[in-house]
Amino acid sequence: MKEAFRIEKDSMGDMQVPESAYYGAQTARAHENFPISGYRLPRAMIRALGEIKRAAAQNNLALKKIDDEKANAIIQAALEVIKGKWDDQFVVDIFQTGSGTSSNMNANEVIANRATEILGKARGEKYIHPNDHVNFGQSSNDVFPTAMHLATLEVCLSHLLPALEVLKSSLQTKEKKFDSVVKIGRTHLQDATPIRMGQVFSGYVAQVDDSIQRIKKTCEGLYPLALGGTAVGTGINTSKNFIR
Repeated sequence: MKEAFRIEKDSMGDMQVPESAYYGAQTARAHENFPISGYRLPRAMIRALGEIKRAAAQNNLALKKIDDEKANAIIQAALEVIKGKWDDQFVVDIFQTGSGTSSNMNANEVIANRATEILGKARGEKYIHPNDHVNFGQSSNDVFPTAMHLATLEVCLSHLLPALEVLKSSLQTKEKKFDSVVKIGRTHLQDATPIRMGQVFSGYVAQVDDSIQRIKKTCEGLYPLALGGTAVGTGINTSKNFIR
């Protein structure tokens, strides 16, 4: 069965978009322009983009920049993105424009179309606009770096550090279990002086623990976020209250 398309307009003209797609013209154009690797954004980045769009909509609702109906629909659609419901709609190659504009617009378009649909209107109608509503008070230049920080923090705090703690605990168990086993130590590929296997494993434990501490220290540098800086870091076209 031949796939149906709809025509969407943006600042660069008309673009064919699959009728079933929640993304729009800018995403379709980027998908066509960057057929580079076949790799797409990882789950952590898509989740982070959803978190940003939800937080921005909540902020803009509180600041009365977007009306209640539109803001609440954006929040609901962003939550669906956060939960992974629309991962297949993030079709832009991971190698793309330098500022991540294509992926930011991919998120804006998916959320705008889904939010429009939630309000009973047709996809592509732009009742909720990707730029004017979903991206209000933002720029790709502050959204994408913020998403990178959030995604990296999520992977480190929720996955990498817990896994390293399990590895450290396992090595500590082996350190105790093998402490009575004596072996010949090796230096420069030759037999050297005796060493207990427990001592060998204590070295592994120390290495993993050092790595855990370095990762935790590095994560501290990810807590400051670019969001609110907009295009060039001055915060132009957004509210000081949005930044806070």
